[in-house]
Amino acid sequence: MTLTTSPGAAFGARLAAAMSTHGRLCVGVDPHAQILSDWGLSVDADGAREFSARVLEACIGRVAAVKPQVAFFERFGVAGLQALSDFQHQARAAGLLVIADAKRGDIGSTMAGYAEAWLNPDADFGADALTVSPYLGFGSLQPAIEAAREYRGGLFVLGLTSNPEGAAVQLATDAEGLSVAGRIAAEAAAASDAFAASPVASDASVGQPGALGSIGLVVGATTAGLAAQQGIDLRAGNMPLLAPGYGAQGATADDLRRGFGASYPHQVLVNSSRGILAQGPDAESLLSAIDQAKADLV
Repeated sequence: MTLTTSPGAAFGARLAAAMSTHGRLCVGVDPHAQILSDWGLSVDADGAREFSARVLEACIGRVAAVKPQVAFFERFGVAGLQALSDFQHQARAAGLLVIADAKRGDIGSTMAGYAEAWLNPDADFGADALTVSPYLGFGSLQPAIEAAREYRGGLFVLGLTSNPEGAAVQLATDAEGLSVAGRIAAEAAAASDAFAASPVASDASVGQPGALGSIGLVVGATTAGLAAQQGIDLRAGNMPLLAPGYGAQGATADDLRRGFGASYPHQVLVNSSRGILAQGPDAESLLSAIDQAKADLV
């Protein structure tokens, strides 16, 4: 079934519709130095701009979303951030969902400032969704949740990340035996449910089978299996699950299916960066890599 949404639908409804149409692949847009050099581009803002324009051309009409890694633009200063801003606006204008991978996390008015910068669609860095860090306490994300509700945007909260250092914090347990990741997941699910019940989510598409919430989790493709081991219910809140780690980082499509289990068919958006980007700069090779990944992830 193909979901339909109004232009002003909440992020989760728009994501579900995009995945229904284009599949679960999200292409990471990471203009790091080695990739730029491999593509024969200058390692500067001009190179990042040309790189992102070529990736965008390959993705339009083929994938559900793109995820620019903010750091790789930020390192080139003002010109790099301008290239990022232009890319995000062009991608959204072309019908792609943009997930800004900025991993912002702070308290009070500072968090509100980050949220306004990244979730207001009229702002220079306006995106459809933002990655956020809950490690100042999940409650510190409330200004971002409120901004997501106001602008019909989405959040992906860092949950079970695949970096080796993450386990020491995320799998630590409290006096009740609940892991940090488990508590974050439960609070994200509750926030997703509350968002879905708010007037902003009254769009009819939200009630369709396969529709998603707008508050989701980042769960690494190589660590998804830990959720079941830790008793974490990834299906709660109908959260979208952003899964980096597929392809070049080692996880296969079968790993994803096993790790996410029942969550995989409708909730999981799989990010691939280097696995796709390494096939450039040849346009046909990029398109082939995208098509192969989409078919692999069905």
